[in-house]
Amino acid sequence: MTLTAPPRTPAGTAPVPVPKKRSRKAGGEPASRTLISVVDLRRHRTLYFVVLGLTLMVFTLVFLFPLYWMITGALKSPAEFARSTPTLIPESWHPDTYATAWTNMKIAKYFTNTVFYALGGWIIALVVDIGVAYALSKLKPVFGKIVLGGMLASLMLPPAALLVPAYLAVVDVPIVHVNLLNTPWALWLPAAANAFNVYVLKRFFDQIPNDLLDAASIDGAGKLRQLWSIILPLSRPVLGVVSIFIIVALWKDFLWPLLVLQDPDSQTLSVALSRLANTSQVPPTEFMAGLAIASLPMIVVFLIFQRSIIGGLSAGSVKG
Repeated sequence: MTLTAPPRTPAGTAPVPVPKKRSRKAGGEPASRTLISVVDLRRHRTLYFVVLGLTLMVFTLVFLFPLYWMITGALKSPAEFARSTPTLIPESWHPDTYATAWTNMKIAKYFTNTVFYALGGWIIALVVDIGVAYALSKLKPVFGKIVLGGMLASLMLPPAALLVPAYLAVVDVPIVHVNLLNTPWALWLPAAANAFNVYVLKRFFDQIPNDLLDAASIDGAGKLRQLWSIILPLSRPVLGVVSIFIIVALWKDFLWPLLVLQDPDSQTLSVALSRLANTSQVPPTEFMAGLAIASLPMIVVFLIFQRSIIGGLSAGSVKG
C-alpha cells in the first residue's frame, strides 16, 4: 500500500484553494436558482405571500367576474336586473329562466347548428393544415419559404382588413363561380386557411428526425404512408392543441357568421342570440341565460384541456 503526500507549496506562497462542492438539496439534487433567493424569501415570507395572494385575487376577479355577472344576471328578476343600482347577489332566485330561454329562444336548434359547423370545420381545417405543414416541413417544395413567408405575413394584418376580400371570395368563388352564402362551406373554407395553425404544425414536424422517414422509405413507404404511420402518431400532442384552437375559434366567432349566414335557420348560436335580442321581445334575463348556455361548452373544454394546451405548444420545442 502506497501513501501519497499532499502536494507541497513553495515557501511564502498561499496554499492552493480546494474548490468547494455545489450545495445540494436533501436527496442529492442540486439547488435550483429562483428569482427570489431563499434568504430573502425567509426574511420577507409574510410580505411575499401577501403580495402573491393579492395578485392572484385581482387576476381572478378580472377574469371570473364577467362570468359571475352573466350567470347571476340570468337568475334575477327582470325588475331587479333593470335597476340603476346593480346587486351583486340576486335578491330573488329564478333558475327557471334558463329553461325558459332554452325553449323560447330555440337554443337547442342553434346549438346543434354550431356543433355541426364546429365539427365539420375542425375536420376540414385539420386536413388542410396538416397537408400544408407536412409539405412545407418534409417535402421541401421549390417556393416553400416564399409561401411560408407570405402566410406568416398575413398574420400581421388585422382580421377586419380581410373581411371584404374573404366575403367577395365566398359570394363568387374564383374559377368555379359558386355562391357559398348560407352554406357550411362559407365557414369551413376560411377556417381551413389558418396560417398560425400551419406554423405550429410545421415547427413540430421539423423536430421529427428525417432518419425515421428515410428508414420508412427504404421499406417501401410512400409520402402519404409516412405521414399517416409516422408523422401523425408522433404529433398527437400538437394535433390536440390545434384541434382545440380550431373548435374554439369556430364556436366563438360572431362577425364572420353574421355576414355569411343570413338565413335565420342556418345561423350559429351567437348570431341567433344577437338577432333575437334585437328583433324580438326577449327579456334581458333570458338573453343573459342564453349567453351563459352558449359560453358553457368552451369553458368546460378549457378547464379540461388547459394542461394539454400548454404541454402541446411546448412539445417538440426542445430537442433531445
